[in-house]
Amino acid sequence: MMVHRTQRIGADVLLLLTSFFWGLTFVIVKEAISRVGVFLFLSQRFLLAFAILLVLSFAARRTFSMRALRQGIVLGALLFGAFALQTMALRYTTASNTAFLTGLNVVFVPIVGSLLFRQHVTWSMKVGVIIAAMGMYFLCTNGDGHFGRGEVLAFFCALSVAGHVVMTGEYAMSSDVYWLTTVQIGTVAFLSTAVAGIQREAVFSWYPEILPALIICVIFATIFAFLVQTSMQRYTSPTHTAIIFCMEPVFGALCAHIMLGEAFGSRGYAGAALIVAGMILSEISSIAGVPSPEDRVEEEPKGVVMKG
Repeated sequence: MMVHRTQRIGADVLLLLTSFFWGLTFVIVKEAISRVGVFLFLSQRFLLAFAILLVLSFAARRTFSMRALRQGIVLGALLFGAFALQTMALRYTTASNTAFLTGLNVVFVPIVGSLLFRQHVTWSMKVGVIIAAMGMYFLCTNGDGHFGRGEVLAFFCALSVAGHVVMTGEYAMSSDVYWLTTVQIGTVAFLSTAVAGIQREAVFSWYPEILPALIICVIFATIFAFLVQTSMQRYTSPTHTAIIFCMEPVFGALCAHIMLGEAFGSRGYAGAALIVAGMILSEISSIAGVPSPEDRVEEEPKGVVMKG
């Protein structure tokens, strides 16, 4: 599949919108998990999203395959690992340190991609990754932080996120994006429900106080966001996707500032500026007309109908 510049720009815009929705949910989820357990909320969120995606996939008559099942389970396990590790990290360290270390997946994505699939990363992307990582440091830690048990957990969370981004880029080329998204969301729902059950939380009870949060998270931060990520990663590289996702904490901080009155700080603004600079720099190769690693021709897999 040859990727044109207009397709890449369209993918960037949709991935940036996805980052905005994820950033918005920082405030929303924080309020929701103050009322119910973390895994209870995750269970209800992903169960509802899975049910809706299942209906959409059948209604659209998407072609199911065992490949999509296998790949979706792998993506779901990585995604659940990211959620679980991040939640545990928050018990032992600050939210800012957790956010920064989780955001370091932007550094791990090109490393994982190179080791597993020998993915090429342009010089502008390498510099963009470094600048974006610096921006994450200033934005999330205000320039100071420490390393302990929580930081170790957040480090492995970043590896899970990086693995999810890299594998999504590979799998989206060979499976129907609707079923791939549906299976991975179903896997997260199953694992979240299992953990909530072990913790003896009443998953199938009605909690009206978290209904608004569920609606926003299910529709925008789960169904829309993961359909976009799975489909749009066919048109851009995992490294560039990770750099765009660095905008998630920027949007989160802005939403917290606007909705909760939380201070952003001069270093926070500097960090946000560096992240944006990293995103722009990573685009230099495509703007200058230099062939990017995404501009490749791949055979559409047999037995898979690509409609999206």
